[in-house]
Amino acid sequence: MYLSSTSETSRPFLTRQWIVEWAEEHYRYRTFRKDERIPTRPGLLYFVAQGALRLIVTHPENSSSSVAAPSPGATGRSEGEENFLRKPEQGFLGFVSAGQPFEVVTRDPFAIEAYAHTEETSAIWMYWQDLDSWPAFRQEVLDAFRYQHQRKLLWLATLGQKRTLDRLGGFLTLLVEEHGEPYYSTSEPPIVLGYRLPWGLTHAQIGSAIGSTRVTVTRLMGKLRAAGCISTGEDNLIGVPIARPSE
Repeated sequence: MYLSSTSETSRPFLTRQWIVEWAEEHYRYRTFRKDERIPTRPGLLYFVAQGALRLIVTHPENSSSSVAAPSPGATGRSEGEENFLRKPEQGFLGFVSAGQPFEVVTRDPFAIEAYAHTEETSAIWMYWQDLDSWPAFRQEVLDAFRYQHQRKLLWLATLGQKRTLDRLGGFLTLLVEEHGEPYYSTSEPPIVLGYRLPWGLTHAQIGSAIGSTRVTVTRLMGKLRAAGCISTGEDNLIGVPIARPSE
């Protein structure tokens, strides 16, 4: 579980200054607070101009289904307990960082939502036909989605592994490859030791992504940390070391 030293080189970055200016001129640019839901709808194209957002898949509440929810007390539980049990389940689908495009889809019984993961996260939206005015940029967008598709195939392969430890290790490696920033040694001259996520990620969010529990993730993170496969500094940001020739 190590990264190559070229983890950043293949990431597309599409948020040009002229796109930001166009979006501001056409009222297609908006900034969100941390954990604020970003309004999205299928069929539109979005870009993250600054900050980062997380994509969440949500299962609708049972009360919105065709089967009527039992009245409070009918099951021997209080109204608060019934409401808690009817809360929609959420699964973490990944981050979209600055310069990246994204879109959402909705298909019963699932819905994909976007939330600002950092303060001052800014997003741009447009119609796909807006790209007809910029053929070269349109091709860059398609290439970026192709890159994302390839990464999702790797993600699916990782999540198909039987052992939870393998799913966790593969998931963290892919996540850091896509969004990590280098961290350095304290020696002179400093050398890159690995890459680290620039934002926090809770063990519950990791568990929802790999089909496990928060408690299990916490225990297995300890194993990976003890084996030197990951690092977490005082800020609890997750890092993965770079593979050395001897490794």
